[in-house]
Amino acid sequence: MTEIKTQFDPILRKTLSKKKQIAIIPVGSIEQHGPHLPISTDSDIVTEVAKKISEKLGCLLLPTLSYGVSFEHAPFFNLSVRESTLKTVLTDLCMSLLSNNIKTVFIINGHHGNLKPIKNLDVKLKKISKNKLKVFPLSYWHFMEREFDHAGFVETSLMLAISKNVKMNLAKKGLITEGMTKQEITKIGKLANQSFPKATKNGIWGDPRKATKKDGQVILDEIIKNLGKRCQSCLTGHSS
Repeated sequence: MTEIKTQFDPILRKTLSKKKQIAIIPVGSIEQHGPHLPISTDSDIVTEVAKKISEKLGCLLLPTLSYGVSFEHAPFFNLSVRESTLKTVLTDLCMSLLSNNIKTVFIINGHHGNLKPIKNLDVKLKKISKNKLKVFPLSYWHFMEREFDHAGFVETSLMLAISKNVKMNLAKKGLITEGMTKQEITKIGKLANQSFPKATKNGIWGDPRKATKKDGQVILDEIIKNLGKRCQSCLTGHSS
């Protein structure tokens, strides 16, 4: 694994000229995560996931894009960019990587609001690059068996496993969908996409109160194992 921001130009160019390189771009967000998790939670988790995948595959790890599409969290705190802005930045970065002879890029996403901007980005970049560039957008939570949440059990456990910046004494129960019908969950999910505070009241989807570092490590290991397999299958062209 090579963390690209620590490199020096002559050495980096020499490395790039010697063998084909794969780059990883982690994408997160800056937004509220209840009273107990920092606003950097999505960026913190995806940075750790991307680092471990980079180590596993021997990739170039780019600095995390910490700003995402989080307007739905207003009036709670968020620092957001438009969908078109995020798509443009990722497109420009991937084309810039190509100009440096890096032709394979994994975009690892850590925030639900970024799903739309990264959708079909691979198709767009394939066309723009005239088939020279392979881009694989993947969201890390698709590689665990647990139902994802927002500042609930899963995210809080993951943060306990990777960070000391968690205040469990402030953790509160949020929106619980257990017992709801699929129709009700779909309806409240649509509301959350428009206004997360209206759907959840306190900005938490799930219940973080029983989250533990041990659970977080188990979930993280599962993600790295499954996501690593998917990345390998993307590189070989075989489905896993």
